[in-house]
Amino acid sequence: RTDPTTGIVRPGTELALTFLVSRVGPGRCDPLPGALVDIWQCDARGIYSDVVDPGFNTVGQKFLRGNQTTDANGSVRFRTIYPGWYQGRAVHIHFKIRAAAGGGRTADFTSQVYFDEATTDRVYQAVHYGGAGSNRTKNVADRIFRSGGDQLLLTPRAVAGGYEAEFAVGLQLD
Repeated sequence: RTDPTTGIVRPGTELALTFLVSRVGPGRCDPLPGALVDIWQCDARGIYSDVVDPGFNTVGQKFLRGNQTTDANGSVRFRTIYPGWYQGRAVHIHFKIRAAAGGGRTADFTSQVYFDEATTDRVYQAVHYGGAGSNRTKNVADRIFRSGGDQLLLTPRAVAGGYEAEFAVGLQLD
């Protein structure tokens, strides 16, 4: 949430997002330690860091971007905020996972996770989201979501101070 270049914290409803990364193969599904997981997202107003856009210029800023390496259980946990949205896209967080693959190669997988509409409606009542919920792009109207986004859908649970969600990813690396 905090931009390491300015120290400014982006406002929004707190979200603890855990990725559970596994290596899958014939007859196996094991936790994958040592995988690098990156996430990046827009803030509550739909603004990304390090981007030039007609409405903003955040080049050089690094808010709401981060990475961690999975632990022995294949797990990483990010402390971020519930993302905002921008025209034409449903509410989402981007992620990329890099892991050692056979033959000395590195495999990477890039995708997005989405949010259920009921939770988003509740979250967007908060002042930081400026009433964005009334005219936002819904999942079913997002062209990328329509190509399998229902398999990438989070249903965050309310917890003290915000929400938490988990997403399990299985990678076939062999």
